[in-house]
Amino acid sequence: MDEEPMTVGYNLETKPLNAEQKDIMRMSRHSLSPLFLLANKSLNQSPAGHPLRNLVSPARESDEAPGVSADTILALWLRRIFFLIFVGATTLSFGIASALATEPLVSDPMADKTPTVSVPAQVVQIDAQIKAVWDAYQLTPSRDATNSEWCRRVFLDLIGRIPSIDEVEQFLDDKGATRKQALVNRLLYDDAYTEEFARNWTTIWSNLLIGRTGGNANGSMINRDGMLKYLRDSFARGKPYDQFAHELISASGSTAPGTENFNGATNYLIDKVNQEKGSQATASTSRIFLGLQVQCTQCHNHPFNDWKQKKYWEMNAFFRQSRARSAGMQSGMGTVATLDDVNFRGENGNNLDEAEIYYEMRNGLVAAAWPVFVDGTEVEKSGDISVINRRTKFADLTVASPFFAKAIVNRTWAHFLGYGFTSPIDDLGPHNIPTHPSLLEYLAGEFRDSEFNYRQLLQWIVLSKPYALSSRQNRTNKTDDPLLGESPRFSHFYLRQMQAEQLYESLLVTTGGAQKTASWEEQERIKNRWLQQFNRAFGNDEGGEATNFNGSIPQVLMMFNSEMIRAATGVNQGSLVAEVAGSAMSAKQMVEAIFMAGLSRKPSRDELALAKSLVNANNGDLAKGLSDLWWVILNTNEFILVH
Repeated sequence: MDEEPMTVGYNLETKPLNAEQKDIMRMSRHSLSPLFLLANKSLNQSPAGHPLRNLVSPARESDEAPGVSADTILALWLRRIFFLIFVGATTLSFGIASALATEPLVSDPMADKTPTVSVPAQVVQIDAQIKAVWDAYQLTPSRDATNSEWCRRVFLDLIGRIPSIDEVEQFLDDKGATRKQALVNRLLYDDAYTEEFARNWTTIWSNLLIGRTGGNANGSMINRDGMLKYLRDSFARGKPYDQFAHELISASGSTAPGTENFNGATNYLIDKVNQEKGSQATASTSRIFLGLQVQCTQCHNHPFNDWKQKKYWEMNAFFRQSRARSAGMQSGMGTVATLDDVNFRGENGNNLDEAEIYYEMRNGLVAAAWPVFVDGTEVEKSGDISVINRRTKFADLTVASPFFAKAIVNRTWAHFLGYGFTSPIDDLGPHNIPTHPSLLEYLAGEFRDSEFNYRQLLQWIVLSKPYALSSRQNRTNKTDDPLLGESPRFSHFYLRQMQAEQLYESLLVTTGGAQKTASWEEQERIKNRWLQQFNRAFGNDEGGEATNFNGSIPQVLMMFNSEMIRAATGVNQGSLVAEVAGSAMSAKQMVEAIFMAGLSRKPSRDELALAKSLVNANNGDLAKGLSDLWWVILNTNEFILVH
């Protein structure tokens, strides 16, 4: 087996598994975990004293005690590894094996048997239109996910972390017919979850608007704290999506909290309006808020539709009044900059009344352009800010465009279901026909009629039938696999991996420390520092960035033996292990608690027996045994995958 695919179970990018990864994962049902095969190979090939050898001697207090030999430490790790290997042959391999297995076309006793209850009309319509496609392609949908699977899934997708033991048990103990609606409403609207909801969607949108590296690079004018504050306040207050988008596109003022004329929304475009004559601003706003990739026509006519090169430059002209100015670093505030709109006299410098821009056509000739929206709407040619603020007008036209609601519906559907109605999700151009055009139109219309209530859109999707399905395929829907080049039919849930931020927040559920007790701003800085070990920016014309949080050796080592993993599996006061070990629970109940904490379910009979053996293999040290078990759980595919 080649080294590269061995880490495949730990690819945390939010994209489904490819065909090669699936084959590897199928084999892993009856063989060693790919993660540990890689670790074992790396260790065997590394000489004595090599840093990789430190993998088997984690910096734990118990390991540093006098008289503890290297052989004892190695034995500890071997116990962990072999337990994971053996358990991987049973149902702990769910994340790989059973999710890819073919299920019989029979009812399952573990499936949700919740009676039919009244649900929003939009949910009924989603289910009906999705079912029509299943019928047309003769697909039988997979059975429903188990209640614990669905609960874990909805916590990860709505608030960005796995549920606690109490939260899972509260949901499973609720036998009411409306328990799913009740949980969704609690996560969306209950004050107890407002901060976590806002944090999760702040993460999602900051990654989209400025990237994981935004504001960290030298020379960047982005004030990350300012961006996060704006997003957090917007999601906590339930700001309508059209207002939210309009503010981001048209914002002016200072980027930094605490400065005069502070407006955190300015951080979205502050690094984009000055770059390449506003090229990044043009491409980003069109792609994110309209679902249109107009940058494809920057240098030539569109290769797949009738859009001409002129269309890009007409859109670009809306951003030529905008100017970003840096005030440098200021004590206690970080980077400070301002974004404003000023008079634009055209690229020739002397035509305020008809402020034109110029671009070179493919034939070498130079042409002029003035602001014209993508739908052909022309605006005043003047560059005088007192006559027209072009960027504000662009925001007006954007939120009124039929593409506006479609773009966010498509993006949000992909967040929950793994794929959008188009691929890529931000390309709704005339050449890219949606897989479910009538459903996309319907949801866009309903979202607009709801006055762009984003929480309602989330509610409709997570209560729908396709979101409730198991990731196990049956013999009729094996072909429903976009990785095979097929359009998604959503007849089963598509496996995907946690994002790095979801992993981080999930680990915090079971560990104490400054991450929990610090202010919101400090918590975000701690998380940002942790994430930066995996991310890097590269200077392309779209402000791209890359991550090695994708199954690489650094990520594997992080899951093995990082400071955060040691804290999560430690026995310090406030940790999961300490709480369980110090309780009056029986050994069986303790093992069940560890499984419930990580996997939101109880262990099978075989898993329980193996787990009790591991716990008992520590010479009576119950806490150490539970710590080993918890480490194993955290390093399973079932923990890392959203299934």
